[in-house]
Amino acid sequence: MEVEGCPLPDDLRYDLENELWVRWDEGRTRATVGVLAPFASFIGKVQRVEFHSAPGPVAKGRGVAMIETTRFTGALHMPIDGTVVETNPLLAERPKWINDSPYDRGWVVRITPSTPLAQEGDGLESAEAIRARLAERIRARKVRCWPAAPDVELIEVGSECAAVLARLDEELAVRAPDDVVLLVTDDPTSPIELVRWSDRTGETILDHRKEGSLHQFLVRKEAHPQPRGRDAFGRRATAGPP
Repeated sequence: MEVEGCPLPDDLRYDLENELWVRWDEGRTRATVGVLAPFASFIGKVQRVEFHSAPGPVAKGRGVAMIETTRFTGALHMPIDGTVVETNPLLAERPKWINDSPYDRGWVVRITPSTPLAQEGDGLESAEAIRARLAERIRARKVRCWPAAPDVELIEVGSECAAVLARLDEELAVRAPDDVVLLVTDDPTSPIELVRWSDRTGETILDHRKEGSLHQFLVRKEAHPQPRGRDAFGRRATAGPP
């Protein structure tokens, strides 16, 4: 399901107080833990994840990792009594997976419970149970969930689209693969021109939103961009993302 535009998978369990999700394995002997997408959007681009080195059982509520962003530093707490058995190695090189893929690649730790737990006895809640409270929290924080967290914002107001696209090309040229640019422009032709630009360059437009006269485009730099041509009728000659 979605709550105020933010994803909230139905098949997970939640610790809303600590902004966490929990995914149990089939035998409920191990659980994967991560950060809620609305919270990841609220705290901004994650720059560092430091795991606590505390062997043995960890009580519910104790910190197991520290997350740092440009405007937030805080701990990830154990959602149940248990033991951390694995930490996400992907976060060492790219902590931003917590923003870009909070329910998949951006998981933080895997734990085993201290005692076997039944579904209704794990002390956690379903997506439906937290839906209204989460919606209220999102509105109060003015959270806006994007498909990926911007690495940089490019504000191009008052410029023609050709100049905007030239600046976008320059920015992407110095960016690493998977980096994301939030482009803001007031050029009314930009929705059409950005699609043509994406077809020509093979770079991906993840999202497009309009607020008043401003268009906002979320653009991801691809490691191996594949330009997409068009036929005589203006249709894409090859399949690809919009």
